[in-house]
Amino acid sequence: MSTPVHDDPLSAERSHLAASRSALRAMREDVQSLDITDVTANWVNAAVLEAQIEQRIKALADLSGTPLFFGRLDYLHAPGAEQAEGGEGERFYVGRRHVHDADGDPMVIDWRAPVSQPFYRASKKDPQDVSLRRRFGYTGGDLTAYEDEHLLDPAEAATTSRLLQQEIERPRVGPMRDIVATIQPEQDEIVRAGLTGSVCVQGGPGTGKTAVGLHRVAYLLYAHRERLARTGTLVIGPNRSFLHYIEQVLPALGELTVRQATVDDLVAHVEVRGADEAATAVIKGDARMAEVLRRALYSHVTPPTEGVVVVRGSRRWRVPVYELEEIVRELLARDIRYGAAREALPQRIAHAVLVQMERAGEAPDDRVQNAVARNAAVKALVKSVWPQVDPAKLVLRLLADADFLAEHAEGVLTADEQKAVLWAKPARSVRSAKWSPADAVLIDEATDLIERTHSLGHVVLDEAQDLSPMQYRAVGRRCTTGSATVLGDLAQGTTPWATRSWAEALGHLGKGEAVVEELTAGFRVPTDVIAYASRLLPHIAPGLTPVASIRENPGFFDIRTAPDGAADVVAACRELLEREGSVGLIAADARVPELAAALAAAGIGHVGPGEETTHATRLTLVPASLAKGLEYDYVVLDEPQAVVDGEPDERTGLRRLYVCLTRAVSGLIVTHAAGLPPQLA
Repeated sequence: MSTPVHDDPLSAERSHLAASRSALRAMREDVQSLDITDVTANWVNAAVLEAQIEQRIKALADLSGTPLFFGRLDYLHAPGAEQAEGGEGERFYVGRRHVHDADGDPMVIDWRAPVSQPFYRASKKDPQDVSLRRRFGYTGGDLTAYEDEHLLDPAEAATTSRLLQQEIERPRVGPMRDIVATIQPEQDEIVRAGLTGSVCVQGGPGTGKTAVGLHRVAYLLYAHRERLARTGTLVIGPNRSFLHYIEQVLPALGELTVRQATVDDLVAHVEVRGADEAATAVIKGDARMAEVLRRALYSHVTPPTEGVVVVRGSRRWRVPVYELEEIVRELLARDIRYGAAREALPQRIAHAVLVQMERAGEAPDDRVQNAVARNAAVKALVKSVWPQVDPAKLVLRLLADADFLAEHAEGVLTADEQKAVLWAKPARSVRSAKWSPADAVLIDEATDLIERTHSLGHVVLDEAQDLSPMQYRAVGRRCTTGSATVLGDLAQGTTPWATRSWAEALGHLGKGEAVVEELTAGFRVPTDVIAYASRLLPHIAPGLTPVASIRENPGFFDIRTAPDGAADVVAACRELLEREGSVGLIAADARVPELAAALAAAGIGHVGPGEETTHATRLTLVPASLAKGLEYDYVVLDEPQAVVDGEPDERTGLRRLYVCLTRAVSGLIVTHAAGLPPQLA
C-alpha cells in the first residue's frame, strides 16, 4: 500500500520541487510574454530593454541536472520578528535562485539572501533560531534523499553530514561546478564580506578558494546589483584553460554579466610574439620599472624658452616666459596623468590671456577662453613644451636605446640589469617588434601614466601568486576605486617572479589594507595525497600551514615504477578509466608529445586542457605548465623529476610538482622510471 504524500516527507519534498520548477517556468514565461512595443521612447531604449529581458530569460533557465534547492530551514520564530514565546516560525527552501508562486510568495529563497545565511553558519552552539536544517540529496535532477539536523535538540549529537560528504566527493566530469550546497562557515564569512573592503585568501590545494572567489562575486552582485551594474565586475584567471574550466559556475548561479579575462588580455595593447629569458622577465616585472617609465615619459616635458603671443583681432596678448614656466611647474607638481596635464596646459595659458583681457576692460566668456586655447600659437607652444607620447613607442625606445634607458634608469636599475632588458636586436617600429608578455605590461603601465585606466567595482584575481609586481599594478589600476578579492597559494607560485608574501603583493596591487584570510581545511584532495604533497612544503614555502583534509574517504594513492615507460603510464590511465569520473594525465611539457602518441597507439581517446570532456572521452592530457587550477577525479602523474627539471630552477620546479600532485579529487597514481625527487622521501 502506498504511503500518502502528506505522511511521506520525501514525497512531500518531491512535490515541492515539482511545484517550484513549475513556478520557475511560469516566471520565465511571464518575462517572455512581455510586450514592449509601446513602452519605450526610442529605438535605443528599446534595444537596451530587449537586452535586459533576454538576460532575465537566460537567468531564469531551469538547468537540467542542477537541483533547484538543496536545503531547508525551519525557523522557531519568524525571521526578524521579536522572539517571544509562542511566536510562529517559518519554513524556507534554500536554492540557487529565488522562485515565487503566482501570488508572489517565495517557494525557493536565494542562497545569498540574509534569511539563508543560517543554512551555512547555524550550529548546535549557535542555532540562530533554526529548529531544523534539512539537506537534500539528488541523483541528476531527481530528489532522492534528505537528512535532518535538529539544532535545538540537546539529545541529538552533532555529526558530519553524510550528504555533505557525498556532494563534496561526487565525481567530476566537465567544467567546474558551484558549491552552494557545501559552503562551510569559514568560507561563507569570506563570501559575504562587504563590497567596500578587499580580501586576500591564502588557501592550499582543495580548500575551495576559487569557488569562494566566484561565489563572492555572485553574492556581491546580489547585494549590490545596481552599483556593480554601473561599475562592472571582472574575474581574472591564469590562462584560457582555467577560464574555460570555471566559466559555467556563475551562469549556474544566474549571473551572466561577469567578464572573465587573463592578465595578458587586460594588457593586450600590442601583439605578443616574443618571449623573455627568465632573468630578463624578472627585471621587467620588477616594480622599479614603473619609476623608469615615469622618468622617461616626463623627460618629454621641456621648459618654455620664450613667451607666447596670441593675436585676437587688432589686439596682441603676450604671456611671458616666466608665467609659462610657473604654469608648467604647477602642472608637473599635480597628481594628474600626463595626458590630462597636456590637455590642461592650453586652458591655463588661455586663462592667463583672459586675465589680461579683463584688466583691459573686456568681458570675455568661456567661448573666448576655448578659442584662445585653440589658437595656433598656443597649440604650437603646447606641442613643443608638452608633446604627445605614444606608450608603445616610449617602451620601444627604452628597450632599444641604451643611452635613453641609462639616462632614466640611473640609480634605479644597475648596469647589468639595464643590459639584461635591452633588446639584442632593436626593433625598427612598434609593429615589427617581437613584444614579450612582460613588454605588454610595461606598455600598459605607460598607457596609464598618460591616461587613467577605467576602474571597475570589483575584481577577483585568482592564482595571484604567479604575478609579477608590474602585473599586480596592472590589475590594481582596474580597481582603484573598487575592491578586490585576491586568491592564491604561496606554495604554488611557479614563476621566477612568484609572490614572496601577500603583504608585498597587496602593496603592489594598491590594496595594502586588505584582510588576509587563510583556508586550511581541504575539501577536495584526499588525505593520503595531500600528506604526500605536503612533504614539499618545507622546501617551497617554509612556515606555511599544511592543508588538513577533512574528507572521510582517504582516496586512492599509489606510487609505481614504470620500467616500460609510456606503456606503463598508458596502463595506469586505462586502469583509472574503469572508475567513475574524470581522469587527468599530467606530465612535464616536454613529455606530452610522446605520451599523446602512446595513448593514440593504445586507442585511448583524450582531450587537451580547456576542451570539453564527455562520458565517452574522460581523459585529459595536461602539460604540467597548464595544470594549475584544474582538477580531476583521478590523476596519473608521469615522472615527477621531469616536472622539476622542466623549470628554470629547482624551487620553481618543486612548486610546479606540488601543483601537479594536488590535482586529484579521488585518487592519484605516480609513475616514474627515473628516481623520485629527494624532497619527497
